[in-house]
Amino acid sequence: MPDGVAPDLSHLHPSVQASAQLPAGERVALIRADRWIGYPQAVVTLARLEALLGWPGKQRMPNLLLVGPTNNGKSMIVEKFRRGHLPVTEADREHIAVLCVQMPSEPSVLRVYIALLAALGAPLQPRWRLAEVEQISLSLLRSTGVRMLVIDELHNVLAGPGSSRREFLNLLRFLGNELHIPIIGVGTRDAYLAIRSDDQLENRFEPVVLPLWIVSADTVSLLASFAAALPLQRPSIIATDDMAQYLLARCEGTIGELAHLLTAAAISAVESGEESINQRTLVMADYLGPTERRRVFERELL
Repeated sequence: MPDGVAPDLSHLHPSVQASAQLPAGERVALIRADRWIGYPQAVVTLARLEALLGWPGKQRMPNLLLVGPTNNGKSMIVEKFRRGHLPVTEADREHIAVLCVQMPSEPSVLRVYIALLAALGAPLQPRWRLAEVEQISLSLLRSTGVRMLVIDELHNVLAGPGSSRREFLNLLRFLGNELHIPIIGVGTRDAYLAIRSDDQLENRFEPVVLPLWIVSADTVSLLASFAAALPLQRPSIIATDDMAQYLLARCEGTIGELAHLLTAAAISAVESGEESINQRTLVMADYLGPTERRRVFERELL
């Protein structure tokens, strides 16, 4: 591009056009940052979460189970929702509309309550008894005005013995009945299997599935959104069925891997001067798909 001539950036979203004129190092940092791409299933899921948050309190609240493969956008949707409902601090207390906790890797009722207290910012003490943490947790959940509880990595419940699983499932019922708030479970297919093992909970949790991506109009639209969001000075012609098939084959169908691949290709585009995602920058990209990474790791172990 001739010196002094501004590039045509009409292929980019207006909010990104100024960023595309920054120095290469600054653009690489922006490319590496997290970005929200509002694809249809994510938008629908966010709307359902909003509806549940505003649900009038009643004895049996509706719950939701967000299920999908690892790295397929579940946690990103939850984080987007949480950021839209950040805690509000007043003079005497903090209001937390949406509380997000992660299921402990070795689940037990005590550890779940401790995770709740940590998420609420409560000081933790050693050697707490279960009855104590239960009452403190319930009291803080009420006093901070929690209106929705989100439990990520719910599939970890299957890591414990059968007795621990039953205790945790009983805890979910107890929390729902005591607090009259919706509970959102997030996890892989194993999370659904855990909930399905309890007839009462299965009836309370509506599953929302985020499947692996396939070549479709939604996928092509998603690629167009990525192309418009990455600050490159030339158009990236990736919103086609052929390119979708190639990219999904490399990233094995998850949106997290797809974002990783496109990020690496965009960085190669900036550093090489190509300034677009194309076959050359995709080949140059510092990226291996999940299966390739496992093979490399297994070879290194030999």
